[in-house]
Amino acid sequence: MGTAVQRTVVVSGVNLRKGGTLTILRGCLEHLSHRTDEYRVVALVHRRELCDYPGIEYIEMPWCVRSWFHRLWAEYVTMHRISRQIAAEDGRKVWLWLSMHDTTPRVEAEHREVYCHTSFPFMKWQFRDFRMDFKIPLFSMFTRWAYRINVHRNDCLIVQQCWFRDAMSSMLGVPLEKFRVIPPEQPSLQEYIQHAKPVELDNTLFLYASTPDCHKNFETLCEAARLLELKVGKGRFKVILTIDGTENRYARWLYRHWGQVSSIDFHGFMSKDELFETYRKAGTMVFPSRVETWGLPISEYQTLNPDGRVLAADLPYAHETCAGAAFFPVTDACRLKELMATRLYENTTVR
Repeated sequence: MGTAVQRTVVVSGVNLRKGGTLTILRGCLEHLSHRTDEYRVVALVHRRELCDYPGIEYIEMPWCVRSWFHRLWAEYVTMHRISRQIAAEDGRKVWLWLSMHDTTPRVEAEHREVYCHTSFPFMKWQFRDFRMDFKIPLFSMFTRWAYRINVHRNDCLIVQQCWFRDAMSSMLGVPLEKFRVIPPEQPSLQEYIQHAKPVELDNTLFLYASTPDCHKNFETLCEAARLLELKVGKGRFKVILTIDGTENRYARWLYRHWGQVSSIDFHGFMSKDELFETYRKAGTMVFPSRVETWGLPISEYQTLNPDGRVLAADLPYAHETCAGAAFFPVTDACRLKELMATRLYENTTVR
């Protein structure tokens, strides 16, 4: 009997270099590396060392991240050429082309799937965003257009949350049946938990762990902290931010307006161990971000601190990510102040 001809699977993730999207790409390639007896697996990546697994053929394309022009050229010119080259080598079309970065490339393949993780098309941008970082509102507008190109040629669109599926279906006119909702795996922190020492949960400690990007909406929390300090006085609580106020224009703007509030600690970047320790101490995680695909810090916090509470923006992503959270209108600092005040008077516990 002859040996069955391997089908070819191509995974394209040329712009995935960090964070949760890179973790998802690694998980995908690790799984496929155990099935190379069934499939020829070709991975288009930024750099091989970011996600190197045995049995996989790699094509490095680091030039794709230089600009959106380079990215579009890669998606609609270079990848089309690659798909034809692979077909010539195999004597037939690529069996499955899986795009891991939102856009649907122009390729020749029997089946196509796309992983949609960028929720920026649904961000309600503000004119101030252009002053802080014009690339973010422009990216929000651009992705609404980029998602549409070739999208109806996909057999399946993969998303992390149900609200995102519904919103994408409405925006793109793609039937709901074409979507598959696959939530990200919850963070595995058992090894850290087993070796961690008991700490006292402090309900006067509030934490927001995020990057200094204008859509992260630090200003609502900072203003809520200022109002709460006026109400209860100084030294009654602390808000820890993982920015120091120098990182970029947005961070400097935040520090100019709220750096004098004694209850706000512009702590700056934390190592993983320091962040995890702060998760366990902080009685409350505040998460006011205006747009997220999932909100990984929330999941990490709830895993490490099941007795803690989450105060989150009243937006669809947060309702799916935060079980048992209390919600506030995303720009309503007064309502957030009231929720924070309630937390101050709840009992502390030891964990």
